[in-house]
Amino acid sequence: MNSNNGYGRFALFYDSLMQADYDKISNRIDSLVMENYKKRGILLDLACGTGTLCEKMAEMGYDVIGVDTSQEMLSVALDKKYDSGLSIQYLCQDMRNIDMYGTIDVTVCTLDSINHLACKEDVLETFKKVSLFAEPDGLFIFDVNTPYKHKFVLADNTFVFENDEVYCVWQNFLNDDDSVDISLDLFEKDGESYFRASESFSEIAIPLDEIKNMLCESGFEVLGVYDGYGNREVSGNSERAVFVARKIK
Repeated sequence: MNSNNGYGRFALFYDSLMQADYDKISNRIDSLVMENYKKRGILLDLACGTGTLCEKMAEMGYDVIGVDTSQEMLSVALDKKYDSGLSIQYLCQDMRNIDMYGTIDVTVCTLDSINHLACKEDVLETFKKVSLFAEPDGLFIFDVNTPYKHKFVLADNTFVFENDEVYCVWQNFLNDDDSVDISLDLFEKDGESYFRASESFSEIAIPLDEIKNMLCESGFEVLGVYDGYGNREVSGNSERAVFVARKIK
């Protein structure tokens, strides 16, 4: 997850609260890579967060680089790397201004991290940077929360999550442009007491046709757009759209 505020305490509970199906995501990414690129090479994970996907892809044989702006997230990722012993390189960089030492075979960006950029211009800048460092015919695989999800799922709703470590109140505020402001209140358990911390961030809404146009402008061709990490094509009521693009110029 790319962040401007660092996601301080949230980083400690990110994995347990998000409960993402990393096995499904990593297997689908690998399937798309082998179908469209035919080999497992250097993989860049933009907004890698706590490094769980990096670990999965490294286990599959990719040479993985993880990038995030949050030192707190990267600290958790480095702890995982220490425990697993996998050869993963982590860099503290903004995905709008990545600076790689060489070219990249596959770039991925998951869990709606693209939506967390501040504006569409930042999205285009990110795409251009990915293109700059992409190998010829290299892949860019990423997902976004759709405008449909912003309007009808996130909306102005409040969600509550609880586990043995933390109680989380997640509040959404839908704006006129379909962006969503998100406020988290984290109540961390310590014996019989709770300690409160707050985080806030936003998600922009981007029509899928505009994303396709930005990819083309950045030197990619769109190979497919899917309904989440499955085989079905995206539809009007898809909540997550997964893009697969190839570098062509």
